[in-house]
Amino acid sequence: MKREEYNVLGGEILDASIVVHKEMGPGLMESVYHQCLFRELNSRDIICKSEVFLPLHYKGEKLDKTFRIDLLVEGEIIIELKAVEAILPVHEAQIISYLKLANKKLGYLINFNTPLLKDGFKRFVNNF
Repeated sequence: MKREEYNVLGGEILDASIVVHKEMGPGLMESVYHQCLFRELNSRDIICKSEVFLPLHYKGEKLDKTFRIDLLVEGEIIIELKAVEAILPVHEAQIISYLKLANKKLGYLINFNTPLLKDGFKRFVNNF
């Protein structure tokens, strides 16, 4: 995928997130936003998978640890959703870890529990 394609999809993800936030408002459970954003992205003909399992490998060996990516867009962009009072360093470490472990270039950490979604929307890159 080319950089321009990543940027176009990133714009669609932001727009879809804003639509969900305007429709649902802040203060709901993360699972609500998860389902709504999944539906919104799919309604735009964007391929999106929900709750994608990411196994942990070390030196070529699969370990007994699996992570769960909230949304994977077009097989390339990781979206981690939150509905928390504030984004903490542990939330940022989570998406950075997912990007590295899945060898993906772009991810978004989206906190829907904000009055303005732009304040809860954060972009992360890995060798981009």
